[in-house]
Parts: sequence; C-alpha cells; structure tokens
Amino acid sequence: MDLKEFLIAAGYLGLFSIIFAESGLLFGVIFPGDSLLFTAGWLASQGIFDITALVLGCFIAAVLGDNVGYTFGYRVGRRLFDNDDSFFFRRDNLVRAEKFYEQHGGKALILARFIPAIRTLAPIVAGIGQMRYRTFLIYNVTGGLLWAVGITLLGYYLGSSVPGVDRYLIPIIGLVIVISVIPPFWQIIKNPQRRRSALGVVARYWNNFGQGKRRGNGLDD
Repeated sequence: MDLKEFLIAAGYLGLFSIIFAESGLLFGVIFPGDSLLFTAGWLASQGIFDITALVLGCFIAAVLGDNVGYTFGYRVGRRLFDNDDSFFFRRDNLVRAEKFYEQHGGKALILARFIPAIRTLAPIVAGIGQMRYRTFLIYNVTGGLLWAVGITLLGYYLGSSVPGVDRYLIPIIGLVIVISVIPPFWQIIKNPQRRRSALGVVARYWNNFGQGKRRGNGLDD
C-alpha cells in the first residue's frame, strides 16, 4: 500500500478513524498506526495537512479509542477469552496483552502504544482487570501524547529539515518501529523472570513451527 496516496485520499477523518480504531477496537489490530502517523506528519511538512489539526485530532482519537477499549473490557470482562479466533481477533494476542499488562502494571498502557496488536488490546485488558479509571486516564493521556503526537511530530520535523527525506520513508518508518519497541524489550531483558518467560514463549513458538514444518513435509508419518 502507498501510504502517502492512501492518507491523501482518506484525509483527516480517515486517519482519525483509523487511530481511534487501532487504540481500542478489536479489528484495529490490522492497522499500521506507527507508519500512518509518521507519514501523516511528513505530509504535513509538505503542506498537505495542517500540523496543529493533525496532532490534535490524532491525540484525541487515540485517547478516545483507549477509553472505548477500556469500557468494552470492563463490561464484557472475561467472556472475551472464550471467543474463537477470526480474521480480526486472535485469542493469543489477548493473552499476550494480559501477560504484558501483568508484568508492567499501569505503565503497560504507555509501552503498549508502541507495540502493534498489544496497543489495541491493552486498554481492553485494563478494563477487564478493573483498573481505577482515574489511573487508567493518566496513563492513557500520557501514552497518547508520546505515541500519537510524538511520532507525528517526528515525521513533520524530519520532513521540514531533511531535503528529499520522502525517498527514504520506508527505511525510516522501519527504524521508527524498531526504536518504538526497544523500551518494552529492555524491560524484559533486564528482568530475569521476564526474560525466562519470554524465552519460554519463543521456544514454544519455535517448537510448534518445527512440528508444523515436519508435518507439512510428511516427516511425522
């Protein structure tokens, strides 16, 4: 997908709707929020969007989306874990979000903003866990500022100060995504218990992958 052409066609309303959905609606896990925010910021530097309207709208959409996710989780509760997998929903993602929330507490809502899929499900898990709303709102607003405003402004300032930066949008977006996941991974690496847990998850996925590959090659027959 050409993100530049997509955003120009979608406009403010389309972008704000996607940020809202990715921040708290189950089907929002399919959207590339980091890439969209950065590209939108770059388009603002080219005069296609107004940067003030852009960051304000993205921030409001992110905060409201998290509020909807929290309310949904609070009201639906554990029943969500009984749902079958579908194109828009995978129970494994929800379990990962719950474990992430248990490990990091309230700050998981900030860290999760920078992790695809987890950012959509974290406010839902906070609602399921019945986090106090005042506490949730503080983390929600902080995460919204750092993510929705921060990444958008990064795209804007790079577009304004680096000539021809549009030729490197794809690698820059990739770098933004890599940098954004460093904080949660650092939290895992520096904590022995979390590190062992993460390695266990990787080992299980690797074993499942190996078993599936052997079955596909007929080696288990």
